[in-house]
Amino acid sequence: MANFIDRRLNAKGKSTVNRQRFIERHKKQIKKAVSDAVTNRSVTDIDKGEKISIPTRDISEPNFRQGKGGHREQVHPGNDQFGRGDKIDRPKGGQGSGAGQGQASDSGEGQDDFVFQISNDEYLELLFEDLELPNLQKTQLNKMVEYQTYRAGFTNDGVPANINIVRSLRSSLARRIAMSAGKKRLLKQLEAQLANLNNTPGASAEAICELETDITLLKKQIAKVPFIDTFDLRYNNYAKKEVPTSQAVMFCLMDVSGSMDQATKEMAKRFYILLYLFLTRTYKNLEVVFIRHHTQAKEVDEQEFFYSQETGGTIVSSALKLMHEIQQKRYPENEWNIYAAQASDGDNWSDDSPHCEALLADNILPVVRYFSYIEITKRPHQTLWAAYQNLQEQHNNIAVQHIKDVDDIYPVFKALFKKQTA
Repeated sequence: MANFIDRRLNAKGKSTVNRQRFIERHKKQIKKAVSDAVTNRSVTDIDKGEKISIPTRDISEPNFRQGKGGHREQVHPGNDQFGRGDKIDRPKGGQGSGAGQGQASDSGEGQDDFVFQISNDEYLELLFEDLELPNLQKTQLNKMVEYQTYRAGFTNDGVPANINIVRSLRSSLARRIAMSAGKKRLLKQLEAQLANLNNTPGASAEAICELETDITLLKKQIAKVPFIDTFDLRYNNYAKKEVPTSQAVMFCLMDVSGSMDQATKEMAKRFYILLYLFLTRTYKNLEVVFIRHHTQAKEVDEQEFFYSQETGGTIVSSALKLMHEIQQKRYPENEWNIYAAQASDGDNWSDDSPHCEALLADNILPVVRYFSYIEITKRPHQTLWAAYQNLQEQHNNIAVQHIKDVDDIYPVFKALFKKQTA
């Protein structure tokens, strides 16, 4: 087989272009591996790059081989068993040494699958390629860039209104000292010499006149040094910095009652991390508020949110009340893009589910951009699921999905945030 080496000069970054072409060419296999990685990975590694294994047959390319062209049929000398056109049977598998289990290859040699490493950014780009934030058109004004003026030192140019008097006088003093210090020292020396000559009887009148002339000339030179010059002026310098107005808050609400075991919490955590990564690619500033509840709700940190052992009964409305209180105090809807994700196994007091529906309809849905509810359970749905489905039929900023096992997490996430057709 002939190998061709391209020794043409390439511009810097050409490998990047080739890499993107390769990803585009094998995007189907890569996206499948990326979606599988979400399910198989641990939570701490969910945002890292991925090694993609592509079968060799999918990356095969035309190549050149040396030899005679066309189809050839030959019978080599020394053959006394076969004639032209005979077919040779495949050897039968035996029970002796070397007999493997399974079906062997029909070729004498082969190659391992091609392994391709994608970076973190490429991984996340492929993971969220076909997704978008619902109802984002309402927040376009919040995504405009604003600038804030701040002090940024001093400059030699500016308008008179920005003159810094102290800095200008300090610069003037430094310049006058630099320009006249030597002359003033020489003036003191000449004045001392003149005083000595004047106190000395019989001193030369010509030397005295010469000293007086030099002293007068030095005084004139010192007097010519201006008190302040345009070189001395210093102006307050003001610069502008970008103020990120594209900011969002994500409320994570999770049921931690006795019916929520650790496996269910782990699936909820995977969903929350996917949502967090997705939002950080859209918003520069993203804050996360963790709320856990059983019969009572409280705001906690991430560690306590996922790993606390506290359990109890279930009153879902307590979490919705606390979320609304925090949002009203810290996250005004005219300044923040508000998102919420609730995970539960659907277990709730039957009398509380209508209360949850009222809280969402009256207080939460009018201010949030998107509210997603995932019910993680293999049991039949209860009253809470029915209440949220009623809200989904009446409002376009709430979505309800069901997760049974880990394999459902990414498909459910894609269903919640798929791109809307025009």
